[in-house]
Amino acid sequence: QVHVVESGGGLVQPGGSLRLSCAASGFKFRSYAMSWYRQAPGKERELVASIITNGGSTNYADSVKGRFSISRGNAENTVYLQMNSLKPEDTAVYYCYAQWDRVYWGQGTQVTVSS
Repeated sequence: QVHVVESGGGLVQPGGSLRLSCAASGFKFRSYAMSWYRQAPGKERELVASIITNGGSTNYADSVKGRFSISRGNAENTVYLQMNSLKPEDTAVYYCYAQWDRVYWGQGTQVTVSS
């Protein structure tokens, strides 16, 4: 059975940091490209960051470049999103996404940036 479970969300002040984790099981994690998406209230889901199977290449939305960093641990079947210098506009539900021969979504974790 496939499980994709995000954790690490919460409430943080502007300028603060959070580290999201996504633990995967039930599929061959190291064969899947992994991504983080986010969806703010009233807005469409958008791609935040992605990383290829061996971690050798990453891609970021312009809005988070220089502030967010995606990484993965294939031995741990986990992908991470380090978020620094957070802004109120980063407030959203963050989703983990796995893509290869199939696609899998996590249930999301709420990130709220507010003073």
